[in-house]
Amino acid sequence: MAAHGCNYSALLLIICSVSVFIVADSQDTTLSGGHHAAAVEDNPQAATEAAGKTSEQPAVEERSWEATEVEEATLHEAAGDKQDTPAPETEAPSPVPQPKDDFQEELVIRPLHSGDIYASFQFRTLWETDFMSGNKVSHYRLFPKSLGQVISKFSVRELHISFTQGYWRTMQWGQPFQPAPPGAELWVWFQDSVTDVDGTWKELTNVLSGIFCASLNFIDSTNTVQPSASFKPLGIGNVTDHRFLRYATLPREIVCTENLTPWKKLLPCGSKAGLTVLLKSEKLFHSSFHSQAVHIRPVCQDWQCKTTSWELRQTLNVVFDLHTSGQGKREWSLFKMFSRTLTEACPLASSSKIYIDITDDPQGELFELSPATPLLSQAMVLGDRRTFSVYDLMQPVTFGTVRSLNPLIRWKSSEGDMLRPLLHAERYVAGYGLQTGEIHTLMYNNHPYRSFPVLLLDTVPWYLRLYIHTLTVTSKGKDNKPSYIHYQPSKDRLRPHLLEMLVQLPPNSVTEVTVQFERALLKWTEYTPDPNHGFYVGSSVISSLVPSIVAMDTNITMDRPLFSSFFPCKEESSFFVRVYTEPLLVNLPTPDFSMPYNVICLTCTVVAVGYGSLYNLLTRSFQIEEPSPGLAKRLANIIRRMRGVPPL
Repeated sequence: MAAHGCNYSALLLIICSVSVFIVADSQDTTLSGGHHAAAVEDNPQAATEAAGKTSEQPAVEERSWEATEVEEATLHEAAGDKQDTPAPETEAPSPVPQPKDDFQEELVIRPLHSGDIYASFQFRTLWETDFMSGNKVSHYRLFPKSLGQVISKFSVRELHISFTQGYWRTMQWGQPFQPAPPGAELWVWFQDSVTDVDGTWKELTNVLSGIFCASLNFIDSTNTVQPSASFKPLGIGNVTDHRFLRYATLPREIVCTENLTPWKKLLPCGSKAGLTVLLKSEKLFHSSFHSQAVHIRPVCQDWQCKTTSWELRQTLNVVFDLHTSGQGKREWSLFKMFSRTLTEACPLASSSKIYIDITDDPQGELFELSPATPLLSQAMVLGDRRTFSVYDLMQPVTFGTVRSLNPLIRWKSSEGDMLRPLLHAERYVAGYGLQTGEIHTLMYNNHPYRSFPVLLLDTVPWYLRLYIHTLTVTSKGKDNKPSYIHYQPSKDRLRPHLLEMLVQLPPNSVTEVTVQFERALLKWTEYTPDPNHGFYVGSSVISSLVPSIVAMDTNITMDRPLFSSFFPCKEESSFFVRVYTEPLLVNLPTPDFSMPYNVICLTCTVVAVGYGSLYNLLTRSFQIEEPSPGLAKRLANIIRRMRGVPPL
C-alpha cells in the first residue's frame, strides 16, 4: 500500500511540472505577441521593415526601445478601428513623461579696491514638476529628494535660508549679490491650504535643523515674526496674505564645516566635479566673510509663464582678505584661494562658467588677468552695467593643453576709488547703565539728487521693552514722518517686538531712527551659560527700490547670468536692494552667579556643625569608666600577686 502511495505522489509531481512548463511557455508567447502588437501600433513602418527582415533572418535580434509621438490622425484611425471591436477589459498604461530638469553652475570673481577678492558661487537647479497639486513625486534626478519631500509635506511655496559668518562691509566692498545677516536667517511662504501655520512652521524648523546640522530647532515663538509688508514672494504667485509668512533669525548661530557638508551634498555632483571641487572648508572658513544660502521658489518656464518650474538656488559668497591670508603681494588665483584648480565641468550641468569682473579696469591698468579670454559679457548688476571676462568650462579649449584652469589676478596699481553704494545702513545701542537705553538706526542715501522710499523692519526681543512713544525719525535735522507704521508689541516670553516703517529718504542725506527701551529682569533659568557675554539682537532689514544709474534691460527672454537674475526686476529706472545692519549685543542686569555657590557652602557648613552636634547628643550612649591606676599602684599590685597577697 505504501508503494502504491509513493507511485501516486510521483505521478502527481510529474503532471504538475508538465502543466507549469506548458503554462509558462504560453505566457511567454502571449507576452512577446503583445509587445509586438504594441510596437506595430506605435510605429507601423518599423513593423513592416521588421517583418521583411524576419522573413530573411529568422534569428531574434535585440531592439532598442525609444519613445515615439503618436499623431492625432493615427489616434483617430486607431479609435475608428477600435469602434468595431469590443474594448478590452484592461488597457496597457501609457508611458508617463518624466519631468525635465536642468542644472547650471557659475562662479563670479570681483577684485575689490582694498586688495581683497570677492568670490560668489551660484548653483541653480530647475525642475518642471508640480509639488502643489498634491501628487506624490517619487522620481528625483537632479533636485535633492530631501528638499522635495520638505516642500510636499509642509506645503511650502517659498523657502529661503542662509548661514553667515562675519559681517559684510558695504562701504568697503559695495553691495553683495545675495545679502544675508550674520548668523542664521529663515523665512518661508506657505501655501494657502495650510490651516495651522504656526504648528507647520515649528515642524519645518526642526526638520531643516536636521538637514543642515544647525540650531534651527531653537526657533520658536519668541524669535518668530509675521511681517506685514516686508519679504514679498520672489517667485511667481500673487500672494498678499501675510498670514502664511514666517520670518526668524538666530544672530548667534556659528557657521562651520558641519553646515557646509550637508549643503554640498544637495548638489548633483557633490564635491567631486565642477566648481564644487573648489569648496574646501579649511580655505572657505579662513576668510573675512562667508555666507551660504538655499533658495527655493516657483518660477516661470517661459516668458509667457504658461508652465512653471521649481528653482533651487544654492549660493555661497566668500571674501578673502589680503592680510589674513598671509600673502605678501597683491596677487590672487584659484589655487591660492581654494588650493585647487579646475579640470572639468560638472557632467550633469548644462552650463558651467566663471565670470571675472573687469569693469573697473577695462584697459588692464590696475590688474592683469591671465590666461586671457576673448569671451566678454555685459550684465546689469545692482543698477550698474558690468563687464566680465567669461571662462566657459563646457569648452575643452578653456583648459588648454595642461587640462587645468587657474585664472590669475595680479595688481599693477592700487589707485582708483570705489563707487559708494547708494543705500547703506548702520545700527548701534546708546545709553549707560543696565536699566534704559536707545537703539539708533542710520540709513544713508548717497544719491546726489534722487529720493526714494525704504521699508524698515526691526525685530527686538521681548526682554527689551520698547517705548514706542519715544520713536523719532529725523533727516537733515528735521522730522521725517513715516508714511506707514506697523507695530506689534511683544508679550513676555511669548513673542518679540515687530516694527515696520515706510520712510522717504531725501537725496544725499542720513536718516536716523531712534527708540528708547528698558531692560527686563530675567529668571535665573533664562540666562545663557555665558550671560556676561551679552544678548544678541537680530539685524534690521531695509528693503528698497533704488534708482538705477543706467537704463536697465527688463527683457527676461535673454540669457542672463545667474547672479543678475535673483531679484525680479519690473522697472527700468530702479532695482531692488535689501540691506542688513549689524546685530546688536546688549548687556542685561545679570546676577552674580557665584553667590548661590557661596550661600550653599555657608548653609551646608552651618547645618553640618549644628545638626551634627545635636544628632551626636541625642543618639550617643554614655558609659562611666573608672580611671586607670597609676604606675606605683600597678607595681605594688604586681608585687602583692607574687607574694600571694590580694591586690590593693
